Amino acid sequence: MRIGITSKLFMAIFATCMLVLITMHWGMRISFERGFIDYIKHSNEQRITLLGNALEEQYRRHGNWAFLRNNDQVVYQIIRSFEQNNDNNHNLPPKGWRSQFWIVDSQYQRLVGRPGPIPKESSRHPLRYNNEIVGWVVATPPEKLTRHADINFDRQQKRTSWLIVALSTLLAAAVTWLLSRGLLAPVKRLIAGTHRLAAGDFAARVTVSSQDELGRLAQDFNLLATSLEKNEQTRRGFMADISHELRTPLAVLRGELEALQDGVRQPTLASISSLQAEVSTLTKLVDDLHQLSLSDLGALAYRKTSVDCVHLVQIAVAAFRERFHAKGLKIVTHLPTQAKLFGDPDRLNQLFNNLLENSLRYTDAGGTLEIGVELLPGLVRVYWQDSKPGVNDEQLARIFERFYRTEGSRNRASGGAGLGLAISQNIVEAHGGTIHAQHSPFGGVRITVDFPTPVDNKAS
Repeated sequence: MRIGITSKLFMAIFATCMLVLITMHWGMRISFERGFIDYIKHSNEQRITLLGNALEEQYRRHGNWAFLRNNDQVVYQIIRSFEQNNDNNHNLPPKGWRSQFWIVDSQYQRLVGRPGPIPKESSRHPLRYNNEIVGWVVATPPEKLTRHADINFDRQQKRTSWLIVALSTLLAAAVTWLLSRGLLAPVKRLIAGTHRLAAGDFAARVTVSSQDELGRLAQDFNLLATSLEKNEQTRRGFMADISHELRTPLAVLRGELEALQDGVRQPTLASISSLQAEVSTLTKLVDDLHQLSLSDLGALAYRKTSVDCVHLVQIAVAAFRERFHAKGLKIVTHLPTQAKLFGDPDRLNQLFNNLLENSLRYTDAGGTLEIGVELLPGLVRVYWQDSKPGVNDEQLARIFERFYRTEGSRNRASGGAGLGLAISQNIVEAHGGTIHAQHSPFGGVRITVDFPTPVDNKAS
């Protein structure tokens, strides 16, 4: 039989309550019994003192103990006088004697009391006349309850205390049960939410009902669920985009090969070139996916050293200048003599090539691309700003998402898979830099990259 956390918490709290309750009960019982016996002892001492004063008065009257010898009635009359006066004198102790007592003369000869030896541990109250001890009142201290009334009172107190313990136990059980259920209600909500989350329901959320640790745990759970839901949506979109990107070149290849196989088309140089173009598209897509996966995992190798950013930009521009010229695009550069930064030259070259490729594909013929490098305090800024077509604010905010392409001229017809800027963002972040997009003054898009630099840059 499995015991739930509610039952465990109930038993833990209830056991603690019972331990405290029983400890308090026995402590109160011991305190009551000792206090009650001490009270009786104090009461008897008061009565013995009163009895001794009365006997001293009688001794002064008679001059000896002849009036008391073998005459217990005298003592009983004195005691009854105390009990009669007790109703009118609240300073006197309650009625009744709880201990045995004897009255002896100065030679310890018994005058009043039960026959037999007098206990050695008895208390003695001296009786004086003319500053001389003429006798003693001897009493045994009550170490336990002996009178029937006292025993009945003690039993009544025991029954009452046990009744209180029983009622307190029921109350503690009820309160503990409600308390354990209330404390564990947020935990049960978290358990139910976790089960839904584990089953794939990423829309699962739990209600935050407090600001304590459980409340913060519920908030963290909701954040986790939100993150998982977003990741799941991204994964599904990623898989859909990959399948979509692969479907087009594969369909073209399949159509071309079937045409060749059926003899519809001849294996000419043009048909082979068409097949090679589709294979190149697939190869580029697979390579981009591989690069993106490596950069996401942080597995891309970076061999950082002090490099000249201006020199790398010049190399990249030189490699693309012929392609830009063929499309009727003009490249304008604003470069200082040098701009040193700490980075991997191969990855930075890949970054600059991706940005140049992006502008080449998505800029209308006859347009312009302006590239600049600026030296700012503590950083090197590199920017690309091209001419039309532009994008709206919503598209601008998503431009670095993988497989995302804007509408209009920046679409699949340009040949891109939408991975270049995502890879570029990972490369920039690996260098401790930032990259962001904004509207270009020429009507297109401006990409700005800021690299931190630990070295001083001096333009000559």
